[in-house]
Amino acid sequence: MDHLSAKDNKPKEIANFSFFIAAVQAARPVHWIKNFALFAALVFTGDLFESLFFMKVLLAFIAFNFATSATYIVNDVFDAKSDRLHPIKKFRPVASGRLPVTFAVIEGLGLAVLALLLAAGLNPLFYYTMLAYLGIQVLYSIGLKNIPILDILIIATGFIIRVYAGAFVINAHLSVWFLLCVISVALFLASGKRRAEFNMVRDTEAVTRKSLKRYKKELLNSYVTMFGNAAWMSWALFTFFESPKASLPVWLFLAELSRTTTINKLLMVTIPIVIFGIMRYEYLIFEGRSEAPEKVLLTDKALIITIVVWTTLIIWIFYGGVSTIGI
Repeated sequence: MDHLSAKDNKPKEIANFSFFIAAVQAARPVHWIKNFALFAALVFTGDLFESLFFMKVLLAFIAFNFATSATYIVNDVFDAKSDRLHPIKKFRPVASGRLPVTFAVIEGLGLAVLALLLAAGLNPLFYYTMLAYLGIQVLYSIGLKNIPILDILIIATGFIIRVYAGAFVINAHLSVWFLLCVISVALFLASGKRRAEFNMVRDTEAVTRKSLKRYKKELLNSYVTMFGNAAWMSWALFTFFESPKASLPVWLFLAELSRTTTINKLLMVTIPIVIFGIMRYEYLIFEGRSEAPEKVLLTDKALIITIVVWTTLIIWIFYGGVSTIGI
């Protein structure tokens, strides 16, 4: 009897494990990479190694992970019918039926409540920012995603909110040049996402996103090009106006020899790297390989190397003793 009972329990254990995997997949933890934007203010204000600030941003990061997962689950519930017509999205847990709608709703609401409870304990402005983010994403899922142009702006707004949420939690100041850079990059990523989606549905009979029906390929191409140019130009302006001052004796000595060798804009060394990264991402966009920016950032070797080099230089310039933070 015990032997038969053990056999009967195995299918249940497998079913429970499959249900757990489906719940995790519905939360899309791979998308949490976008929430690292919350650390931007911490890095660029020179406070990365301040333990109190770091812990606050880390908790904010966790809260936003819960929030973004909640919005993805809610969006999947609304989109289940249309996702079944999509060549890739039809495999999502809700669309495929592996995660029942009722359980998906409970999971989404639970994660949203956890996010708000954690946010409430950090900072009032951060809490209201989180609340605004959740509200915008729900409206997006309900119908705003079907309105052309507005859908791109809302996607970009999500990136901008992340950066400023990280600033609110540590009460950091971000310059207008940095704001311009964040907006440009966010619009570039959002328009690139739509352009890649356009590529994917081009050869299928069913268009699963209504806004794509109202976009022309040439228009999306112009958006990607325009915001790509704005992204690297705004970063260049930020590095020119907000670079830390050089402090190493060798550079100070060179500055004494000739004004031509004065090095006072250290961040400008990152401009070619940013240009390459944007050019590479545009290449992937027009190849139709960037519908999900977070997956591209985790799988494309050239972009991974670019991000590692860029991040290393930023940390070296701000924290390696080669400059002073005061502008």
